[in-house]
Amino acid sequence: MKLNVGTTDRKIRIAIAIVAAILAVVVGGTFGVVLWVVAAIMLATGIVRVCPLYLPFKISTNKGA
Repeated sequence: MKLNVGTTDRKIRIAIAIVAAILAVVVGGTFGVVLWVVAAIMLATGIVRVCPLYLPFKISTNKGA
């Protein structure tokens, strides 16, 4: 798959994942579970550098693409 997440986008996604994970621990409950899911998705897309939601819209923040 073609990389579509650039460096800045990647850093922002990983930062959001960290914040969401911390909030998930603090908040707990159903909303905490939702935050864990958000954190996992953001971390995964930040590490893999591919965002499935970008694909149908042909969006790419990767300068090399």
